[in-house]
Amino acid sequence: MRFGIQIEPQFGFSFAEISQIARDAEELGADALWVSDHLFLNDASAEQSCLEAWTLLAALTQVTTRLRLGTMVTCQSFRNPALLAKIAAGVDHMSEGRLEFGIGTGWKELEYRAYGYGFPPAGVRVDQMRETIEICVRMWSEDRATYQGKHYRIDAAQCMPKPVQRPLPVWIAGEKPRIMRAAARYAHAVNVGGWPTAERYAASMAELERACAAIGRDPATVVRSHFFPALVAPTQDRVDEIADALATRAGVARDVWLGRRRGHPVGTPEAAAEALRPYAALGVTYLIPVFPYGYDRECLRVFAREVVPLLS
Repeated sequence: MRFGIQIEPQFGFSFAEISQIARDAEELGADALWVSDHLFLNDASAEQSCLEAWTLLAALTQVTTRLRLGTMVTCQSFRNPALLAKIAAGVDHMSEGRLEFGIGTGWKELEYRAYGYGFPPAGVRVDQMRETIEICVRMWSEDRATYQGKHYRIDAAQCMPKPVQRPLPVWIAGEKPRIMRAAARYAHAVNVGGWPTAERYAASMAELERACAAIGRDPATVVRSHFFPALVAPTQDRVDEIADALATRAGVARDVWLGRRRGHPVGTPEAAAEALRPYAALGVTYLIPVFPYGYDRECLRVFAREVVPLLS
């Protein structure tokens, strides 16, 4: 079982904090560090740090040596597709071939409105994502790429340096049938969004299998990943202590805080592994936990050393 750690810059991380987590992840055998692509957290976060995803990844290429680096996931709406292709190629070049290119349709309307982006219907955003991927793939492989889509176009667009990786791994996140059809066509790996239950995850994988069958692709060639909130500690006493602190921070009772994470790996290593086994049974081979802000390093160490071996 491979795993990477998810960082949410919108929670307030400094670059120094993320750099230390990246070094820990590298030391503990994590496959990758992933960052979300958000511009701010909410209306009340005006004084809270939120580092931009792609500049953050570029900087992390210089403080890591083995760890793969990815976006979980890039919002296709935030950057012109040709510019995004150029940025990604540059980060892959700077990292000497360690980029994982995660992309999704975008969903956080609050950010769109604040930054002056139009927020089209979900179906339009799926079409835009497909066109963005098409443009990126062409620019990564052709000297002068031309593409005419309904929403985006390029005309003899150049992209040098090319990515080191040929092909550069594409991850697509979402769960609806149209997303799974895009994943069947373009993705090396999929991620089901929204912290899915095992039942929801299974339904999305059934859609992926149907989409792959329709185009003659073996669904086993698409890596299945699972993204989830996690709180793991060596003892139940420590789990309770952290949960109490997080519930207080959220302004709710501990039972309420825990109830919001029912079914997810919250507990001792044995309990966490038990919560993840249904996903392994559905073909998941890549785990992406997001740990509580402020307890990232502690939970990461327990997860890597005590949870992952129970799933091997």
